[in-house]
Amino acid sequence: MEELMPKIRRVALVLAILAVLGVSVWGYLEFRQWQAARDQRILSAEVDSLFEAFHKYKQIVGKYPSGNNAEIARAIREGNNEKKLMILAVKDSQLNAKGEIVDPWGTPLKIYFAQNEVLIRSAGPNKQFEDAKVAMSDDYFRSD
Repeated sequence: MEELMPKIRRVALVLAILAVLGVSVWGYLEFRQWQAARDQRILSAEVDSLFEAFHKYKQIVGKYPSGNNAEIARAIREGNNEKKLMILAVKDSQLNAKGEIVDPWGTPLKIYFAQNEVLIRSAGPNKQFEDAKVAMSDDYFRSD
């Protein structure tokens, strides 16, 4: 019986370590899932604000802003437009060092304007813009 006690303790220790590792992995995976959902909610809210700003801009100025991402950001954030009107105060956290509007993962958004429509595209968590050839693209598209 005394010979069995050390073996039982070792087995119990191994089981305890495995349980702690299992709970840690589960907790990490749950956290990553929560974080991804949070980032998606942030992106959705930011895109909603941008759509509202672009439509207000067109209503007041008469056309959508033009130029690259940074120029578009300046037009709505700093009033760099014909009417010298600030349409939307984009948060500093939404801009990179170049002044481009970025998604929650730090990648500049792609913004396209048509006659009466706006398309905003995010590369998503993997930070790569993918095309239709990729089966599991995580890109985010939004248009009106």
